[in-house]
Amino acid sequence: MVPESCTVGPFCTIGAEVVLGEDCLLVSHVVLDGRTRIGARNTIYAFTSIGITPQDLKYAGEPTETVLGDDNTIRECVTISRGTAKGGGITRVGSNCLIMANAHIGHDSQVGSHCILANAATLAGHVVVEDFATVGAFSPVHQFCTVGAHAYIGGGSIITQDVLPFSLTSARRENKAFGINKVGLSRRGFSAARLTTLQKAYRLLLAAKLNTTAAVERMKALEVNDAEAKADVEQLVSFIERSARGVVK
Repeated sequence: MVPESCTVGPFCTIGAEVVLGEDCLLVSHVVLDGRTRIGARNTIYAFTSIGITPQDLKYAGEPTETVLGDDNTIRECVTISRGTAKGGGITRVGSNCLIMANAHIGHDSQVGSHCILANAATLAGHVVVEDFATVGAFSPVHQFCTVGAHAYIGGGSIITQDVLPFSLTSARRENKAFGINKVGLSRRGFSAARLTTLQKAYRLLLAAKLNTTAAVERMKALEVNDAEAKADVEQLVSFIERSARGVVK
């Protein structure tokens, strides 16, 4: 279904089960396939394919889905595969995301809102990218990894473990977290109290020569008077404790 408010450029292919929201723009040469639901006011550039068959040899044509929210900008040559039955059945992208040229979102991945995937960022299957996270250019993310909220991954990083929320993580010789994403957090309105508290938590985790378990216990014991700052530390601790692959430190 394509509303009259949508603009569909030349050489676009829209499958029979695709549902588009109002005021979407398909620039040209866009392929939308499978059970795909796309929200309102999305702009999709040339040679992008959304809802295509997953790159999974076990996929046998099951009726799986792709779901996108509103107000996303999806640049040239992006590929977003639909889900698989064993992976939950849905590949999902939230709202207000910028997916830059040649990025790939693999089957069953879950991308939150206000995220940026820079040029040629690559999410393997089953990856979770939480809200406000940025994956840098030419950065592949391994299957089943989670990129925490507000994290910033520098270009060219190979991600094989979970990326801590609020962190600035990059690869020089090896992947390391270099502390909090201070610039990004400041731009999003984080108060001085929140930034200071997160810096204290990260010093315990990265610079205090404590193992992860001991650092987490020290973070839990931090005296924090600001309610938002306390919630940030609790979010960081919860992320670490539920990580199945370990975190990049």
